[in-house]
Amino acid sequence: MKILFRFILLALLPVSGNTGERGPAVPDYAADKVAEKIFVIHGPLDTPNPVNQGFMNNPGIIVTAAGVVIVDPGASVQSGEMVLRVVKQVSDQPVVAVFNTHIHGDHWLGNQAVKAAYPDAAIYGHPNMIELIANGEGKSWVALMERLTEGKTNGTTSVAPNKPVSNGDAIKVGNHTFRIHHYGPAHTTSDIMIEVVGQGVVFLGDNVLSGRVPRIDEGSIKGNIDTCNEIVKTGASVYIPGHGKTGGRVLVDVMITWYSTIYSNVERLYEEGQSDFEMKDEISAQLQDFSGWIGFDEQLGKQISFAYLQVEADAF
Repeated sequence: MKILFRFILLALLPVSGNTGERGPAVPDYAADKVAEKIFVIHGPLDTPNPVNQGFMNNPGIIVTAAGVVIVDPGASVQSGEMVLRVVKQVSDQPVVAVFNTHIHGDHWLGNQAVKAAYPDAAIYGHPNMIELIANGEGKSWVALMERLTEGKTNGTTSVAPNKPVSNGDAIKVGNHTFRIHHYGPAHTTSDIMIEVVGQGVVFLGDNVLSGRVPRIDEGSIKGNIDTCNEIVKTGASVYIPGHGKTGGRVLVDVMITWYSTIYSNVERLYEEGQSDFEMKDEISAQLQDFSGWIGFDEQLGKQISFAYLQVEADAF
């Protein structure tokens, strides 16, 4: 929870932009076709900032016989409006459903735009996410985005999912079925992955990233490894990470390598009596294939410390 505490502190600081004015529109991004009638808007990999206006995730668009389904419409009302404009480029059908993969606001604050345009659209999310928003994290994420983007997301409000879903649930929309996968704490406590049944496609949320090292402060390293091992049992051929380019199963395998390398080495070095700060150089050397990923230096030390705490707890 340390990262959440830091986020809340940041959110309470004054925003340097003009909070009285609505933020500008987010420029349109391309929709990349990843499967039949399934598209992904691959956002930038940088963290939220004034240049990307907070938009940096991978919204998904699935065109069904009953209407359009969106996965993670972005970090602000402006991001959500951009996603809706792109939707119109691939379909003239209304948006009938939205899936939110987890609590982090860069993925779901765009709900506001969808709900304004399509009031009857169902918004699905894990019960833990819905509870966290009800307890104030939605407002904290709105304030954080305003600060990090220097006011570019102004005008955004928190619109939570209104349909709770859990592991194994199957939601039918037109000729498509969306199966929910949740295997306990992973990237956060509220992650869902969405399998488009029969299409060989899975939206992974931030359980898997590509080209950027994820945060894990609110989740579980072992849980994320287990979640990755479970999701490949779907046999999907197209895996869509929360950030980074879409690819095949190798994306999941690479994420498993990252977390497994950290956890197994922390276990070993803990048994040898090393403290967490002494482990970084050795573990970093084993992860040099990831050294070009955004956040490598910042996140590696944090994740070693987090794994150390988990290993230490397991030892008692």
